[in-house]
Amino acid sequence: MQKLGVVEDTLFVPMLGRIYASERCPQILYDKKALELKARLPSDLTEHDTQNQYTLLASASRSANMDRFIRSFLERRPDGVIVQLGCGLETTYYRCNNGRTRWYAVDLPHVIEYRRGLLPEPEREFYISGDAFVKDWIKKVRSDVLDAPILVTAGGLFHYFEENKVISLLRMIGKSGNMEVVFDAVNKSGMTMMKKKYMKQVGHADAQMFFYVDSAKELAEKIGNNANVVSEEPYYRHIPRNGLNLSTMISMAVSDCFCMVKMIHLKF
Repeated sequence: MQKLGVVEDTLFVPMLGRIYASERCPQILYDKKALELKARLPSDLTEHDTQNQYTLLASASRSANMDRFIRSFLERRPDGVIVQLGCGLETTYYRCNNGRTRWYAVDLPHVIEYRRGLLPEPEREFYISGDAFVKDWIKKVRSDVLDAPILVTAGGLFHYFEENKVISLLRMIGKSGNMEVVFDAVNKSGMTMMKKKYMKQVGHADAQMFFYVDSAKELAEKIGNNANVVSEEPYYRHIPRNGLNLSTMISMAVSDCFCMVKMIHLKF
């Protein structure tokens, strides 16, 4: 399997969160596939992880939130298709596979190569190597499923890009037929907190972050193309907090009180 560099080891942060939740907080998320892969991850990551419970569960909560949106979409649109941008080592397919849906996982070529070594393509999930901000993946998906409704997920992706680049991508998606998009975002105060505490805790204090959303409605107006806000909700609203450390519960409550992190669902 290809080795990844220092920057790419951010791929493992969400995986470690899903493993932690599965082992200690399955009420939030249980990920059988992540547990199966634990022994194949670099040992220094699993043995010397310095994250605290809150940061580990922040990653797991993102996956739990995405699962909820995906399952709801597939209940409404059983003919729908799922596209995961910046898929990394996400194992959503194995948690939400309904036995019929086509899935597409998009990421940079070296990430897809590493992913394929760890997670060979299953029956109905197709890997696309490329830049999520370039239209090639849309052309590929639409050539396979011309008119199908599509839910695009972008978990933990947009924070690291300038607003104009994110808006250009969302406009591009909005011009591509029957599309919905779900992503996580921070507001301005949430970005400050994320830079000061979260990124430092997960070992990436130098990571550059740019994109934040104070109002999903205002973002939709900037996008245009009949972008409609389906929902904008606090990140931990649906996350069970029973049995968690007090400090974790307080951090989640503060985050939700000020909507510092949120889930946004757009429809075009």
